[in-house]
Amino acid sequence: MTKQLKPEEIDSIFDKLSNAIDPKAELNFQTKLDLLVAVVLSAQATDKAVNQVTAELWQHCRSAEDYLRFGQERLEQVCRRIGLFRNKTRSILGICEILLRDHDGQVPCQREELMRLPGVGRKTANVVLNVGFGQPVIAVDTHIFRVSNRTGLAKGKTPDQVEEQLMQVVPKKYLLNAHHYLLLHGRYCCTARKPKCDSCIINLECRKIEAM
Repeated sequence: MTKQLKPEEIDSIFDKLSNAIDPKAELNFQTKLDLLVAVVLSAQATDKAVNQVTAELWQHCRSAEDYLRFGQERLEQVCRRIGLFRNKTRSILGICEILLRDHDGQVPCQREELMRLPGVGRKTANVVLNVGFGQPVIAVDTHIFRVSNRTGLAKGKTPDQVEEQLMQVVPKKYLLNAHHYLLLHGRYCCTARKPKCDSCIINLECRKIEAM
């Protein structure tokens, strides 16, 4: 049975990650609405592809009203380069309608309110809260799920289970940026198929549990 990570090992992991990783989003955005739209578009799409789409989209749409005026047909045309673009464009238009109706066109800063928006689940809501509002929450995507289970930081069969455990074990001083530390480490080092263990900065602390 694999031994649990000790608190000092967890602290060492985040100390090393914090010294090596610049905790910045790779999705481009200027406003909180930009961020919300970009995260909705990013489901099953690369950040690079989303950034290409939003660079064009934001020449026309800078507010919730702009998206509704732009309309579904033109929005789909811009977004068609990424997967599930029809569903995503419907979600974006639905989001903008609700923002105008219930929030004066502004993105809310409460998870419950965000999750009432079309196409916004807990992960998307947490990204917006963390990146857009600076709240110390963790959005568990596939990279964070993999890194957490593989290293032994958090063992769970669902993203919600992993999130709950991470919120308990991540030292408070690292909690604000933990999302990006784990995500970027998973994206560029602790990859799914061929993790770069030989050059990994947390190789000593990692439990090297078989990827889930």
